[in-house]
Amino acid sequence: MTPTETRAIVSLSLLAAFVDGDKHERERAEIKRIAEGLSQADGVQLPMLYQDVLMKRVSLASVAGELTSPDARQLAYEMAVCVCDADGAQSEAERLFLADARAALGLETPEATQFAQHAEDMAAVPLAPAAAAAATSTVDGAALDQAILNAAVLNGALELLPETLSTMAIIPLQMKLVYRIGKAHGYELDSGHVKDFLATVGVGLTSQYLEQAGRKLLGGLLGKMGGGLLGGLGKQAVSSGMSFASTYALGHVAKRYYAGGRTLSTQMLKDAFASVTQEAHGLQTRYLPQIQEKARTLDAGKVMAMVRGA
Repeated sequence: MTPTETRAIVSLSLLAAFVDGDKHERERAEIKRIAEGLSQADGVQLPMLYQDVLMKRVSLASVAGELTSPDARQLAYEMAVCVCDADGAQSEAERLFLADARAALGLETPEATQFAQHAEDMAAVPLAPAAAAAATSTVDGAALDQAILNAAVLNGALELLPETLSTMAIIPLQMKLVYRIGKAHGYELDSGHVKDFLATVGVGLTSQYLEQAGRKLLGGLLGKMGGGLLGGLGKQAVSSGMSFASTYALGHVAKRYYAGGRTLSTQMLKDAFASVTQEAHGLQTRYLPQIQEKARTLDAGKVMAMVRGA
């Protein structure tokens, strides 16, 4: 993929991120941080692209015109869909934007329609499985610790997969983990509460997807190779293991929060998340073989089943 196409794909993703005009200021700040953090990669100056989108110096038509290959157009559309679905079901503005994107990219195809439906299905999966077990009076801390580690390994593995839907699956799996921990401590949480918890500790939904997918794209890991791993597992360093660390930290901070009766302040939650994230980055190397092995066992069907809780 050419640097021009990479810039166009990132620009389309940023257009999708801001299309509904309803992003919280903290989410906008996260997106800006990501743009600055990933700057200068592969000749793509993300801070400049970010400003171009906010100042409306780029349009859907101009971006689409820079995507010349069918694969680049399909990947750009897939990333835009996932950006719109990252924080839940699409708004009307997002649906209209994606319809315009399909037309501009010449993607009125069954493949594009099917992808959009799969992304919507993933975004709409409820937090609780159909037959959720009742919370018990005794919390099994060791079992929760193992569940947190398992979720971190799984999301670390998803970070290695090239498919855009695999990247999108990380967020609902993190939300399910927080839901499970809350339920174990007697709290019946809805998706709004879980999203607020993630945002409070510093995990934005749209911004997290953009960072994960952006690292893959700029590192040459994002695409489709028959469901396999593009470029091999040796490129783990490109994505930095952020999904393992953020999932591990989310789980342990949620465990501390709900075990303590939800009394931690916003600043205490943020500080705890930052501290455990740093700890998790140190652990990631130890668990890398498990992450890689898990990645070898995954495909799109298995990922969707996991999100559904099957």
